[in-house]
Amino acid sequence: MIEVIVFLRNRILSFCYKNLLKPLFFLVEPENIHGGMTLAGRFLGGNSLTRKLTSLLFSYSHPALEQKILGIKFKNPVGLSAGFDKDARLTNILPSVGFGFAEIGTITGEACKGNLRPRLWRLKNSRSLIVNYGLKNDGAERISKRLQGKDFAFPVITSIGKTNSLGTVEIDAGIKDYVKAYQYFTGIGDIFEINISCPNAYGGLPFSDPQKLDVLLKQITKIPTKKPIFIKMPPDLTDNQLDKILEVVKKHKIDGFTCSNLTKPRTNKISDRVVPKDGGLSGKLVEQLSNHQIQRIYQKTKGKYIIIGVGGIFSAEDAYRKIKLGASLVELITGMIFQGPQLISEINQGLVKLLKKDGYTNISQAVGMLRYEV
Repeated sequence: MIEVIVFLRNRILSFCYKNLLKPLFFLVEPENIHGGMTLAGRFLGGNSLTRKLTSLLFSYSHPALEQKILGIKFKNPVGLSAGFDKDARLTNILPSVGFGFAEIGTITGEACKGNLRPRLWRLKNSRSLIVNYGLKNDGAERISKRLQGKDFAFPVITSIGKTNSLGTVEIDAGIKDYVKAYQYFTGIGDIFEINISCPNAYGGLPFSDPQKLDVLLKQITKIPTKKPIFIKMPPDLTDNQLDKILEVVKKHKIDGFTCSNLTKPRTNKISDRVVPKDGGLSGKLVEQLSNHQIQRIYQKTKGKYIIIGVGGIFSAEDAYRKIKLGASLVELITGMIFQGPQLISEINQGLVKLLKKDGYTNISQAVGMLRYEV
């Protein structure tokens, strides 16, 4: 009976979002909507009553979705990707929306205003976003002070990057900036994510070079922490480039990968007429790249690393494909913007049905079960 109620609730919320709210939201500049949603989320997360009401509208739980990964309990495998809660303002409300975990940031050593506006665009036909924020955030010191001693209701991943400025372009300066941000968060949150893949910052992606990545990881792993460390990957690597990064990572205490960040090239898969040149592409335009990377890392390393799959998740089937290719967890932003916040519940309920159909009793049993040649 509960499953039927949740299904009907989600259908009503989906109808309302797609037919009433989304047409209005899409008339407004995307960054203004993002700012408005952040303010609304802060308000709703501010007291137990609004959190409870939000949970009644959006949350869904099932034992088949629960996992313990790297000693951390996840209530469900669907998380919020980095780039939405840039300054960690929404950690009170996100569990009530139905997320099983969330990334905060990306957070950099220094406060960063980001690139000039406009820096966020919707590609409606391609079901994607173009993002050119340039790592806008309040900086590691300010954000860490706000979060010090805070108990989170779900696992929190701290995404760490280097400040988007000319001062961090040189490799040594860039590494120092990563280390500065990292040190502020050694005791905050549950997992570190080292973001080497933001396509919208000064200096490009220097640490996607294996030798430079090796130097960065040597410095990062010198700093004592009990938290697992993940690397957020660029999606536009060739298989050869990816394999070389995997060889470097073997030498360090790295626990997982997030696959993947925004894709930069403009391809013929874009079906929208007007496409800004700046920024990286999210959503459906990165889905196949993400899926291939998940599969290759999982199979090349024989499941040694935990993988978080990101990119193009608009349904339970999209999430399940990433899981069966090797992801233990998945994340989204763009799908929620196009489909509505009830999507998280829809995905989780849909995953339970897909697991039952395949004869699995827990989501962990499906990880890596879809095999192709890589």
